[in-house]
Amino acid sequence: MDLHLEDKIILVSGGAKGIGFGICRTLAAEKAVPVIVGRNESDNQIAVAEIEKTGGRAFAITAELSDPEACRGAVSELISRFDRLDGLVNNAGANDGVGLENGNYERFLASLHQNLIHYYLLAHYALPALKVSRGAIVNIGSKTAETGQGGTSAYAAANGGRNALTREWAVELLPFGIRVNAVIVAECWTPLYERWIQTLPNPAEKRSEIESRIPLGQRMTTPEEIGATVAFLLSEKSSHTTGQLIHVDGGYVHLDRAI
Repeated sequence: MDLHLEDKIILVSGGAKGIGFGICRTLAAEKAVPVIVGRNESDNQIAVAEIEKTGGRAFAITAELSDPEACRGAVSELISRFDRLDGLVNNAGANDGVGLENGNYERFLASLHQNLIHYYLLAHYALPALKVSRGAIVNIGSKTAETGQGGTSAYAAANGGRNALTREWAVELLPFGIRVNAVIVAECWTPLYERWIQTLPNPAEKRSEIESRIPLGQRMTTPEEIGATVAFLLSEKSSHTTGQLIHVDGGYVHLDRAI
């Protein structure tokens, strides 16, 4: 299917690794130009080089998105470079384990900056350009907002906020033809996930246990599977889809995991 994304400029926060990189590779394969925004310049440039090796195009902007001013600066730099913006993928963040018992005000607030507030700020600063292009927004979210996990209050709260903002923005931006959707992730195999599981006493056993609870195929989702859905939601092929929370999770959240 031709998604008609050729030459579209798409901002992807946290696009250098994991799910974000899977999204960027998919967009580049569709001939769009993903603009990676993230804190690590080396990681950003490696990701761009990897995409260019396969014949795609990409660009990178280094910014610490937990800093509100850096969010403004990143969007400003993108517009200065390309003079347009066709889509926004809010993706950056990490499950930092700030729980109810082991957290405090400072850590909870810092986690919200890392996982939620920049979603709002990037959309806020991108909005003038998205109005011109009638572009789309896709927010990447996590199952933790719906299922809970334990020991991760801040991340769960951030993802609840992401879901709520998806619905709120879909309503607010109707007059401008800007569609807003979310892709909800459960268990997706990324380098970060692999590093976490290797810290456990029996990594292979733990992975097998987790995968056994995923109904479709008893395997984890891949970043490319997330990327395919994101690309579709950014494209005109999903022209009448907005305000949706779309779970790409092998049925983890909504199917009986006992099956």
